[in-house]
Amino acid sequence: MGRSVVNNPTLRCVRCQHVPRWCVCEGLRIVECPLAVDVMMHSREFFRPSSTGHLIQRVVTGARTHVWRHDATPARESVVREGKELWVLHPLGELMPTTGVNVDNVQVLLLDGSWGEAADMKKDVEGWGRRVSLPMTGTSRYLLRAQQGPGQFSTMEALLFVLSALGLKEVHDALRVQLELHVYAGLRTRGQSVMAADFLATSPLRTVMPEVIARMHPQSPDEKAAFSALLKERTAVARVLKDA
Repeated sequence: MGRSVVNNPTLRCVRCQHVPRWCVCEGLRIVECPLAVDVMMHSREFFRPSSTGHLIQRVVTGARTHVWRHDATPARESVVREGKELWVLHPLGELMPTTGVNVDNVQVLLLDGSWGEAADMKKDVEGWGRRVSLPMTGTSRYLLRAQQGPGQFSTMEALLFVLSALGLKEVHDALRVQLELHVYAGLRTRGQSVMAADFLATSPLRTVMPEVIARMHPQSPDEKAAFSALLKERTAVARVLKDA
């Protein structure tokens, strides 16, 4: 059974929320985003280190987090930004517009929590703005939690989709690197070496921040050699699959 990081807390970096051995603060980069980004975070999600809602606040300029509780919903005036068109992202909304959008006038509100938790939050923000959905299908590449399955995507992935759909490629690519780093550190923290090697084999991390990734490799000579061999093998497999 997996260890609960909520019920059995361990020492973590106060900034990136990873354990000290896999701290990624060296690789954190602030990303300028023309969209106003807010995260409505369920109180249970607040204590989950894997939460990408926390990551958004750490790396996106001007991003804000509002903690939602059953007995304390954030006030509308503390969330909705004056002069912005609010988009509340939820699967039950209208299809997100991608043309004729002035991104400087848009505020995106992301509901950060499980499907049931997001449904509860959606009720409380109903009528605050325009509810929009994202046509995201398939299986996520970013396995943040053991129970994650098909059709389940992280909060950061939803933001990445919005950025891509609006043609904000540079912002999208910069934030994707931050998500890749967050997920890789999570895999290493959980001791999932094979999954970490598979992930790294197709990640831009080795090109974008090789020094950071190199320092996250195992430290003992034997472990370092074993992981290097594993990474080489998984990279070769990834190339074959890509060319197939």
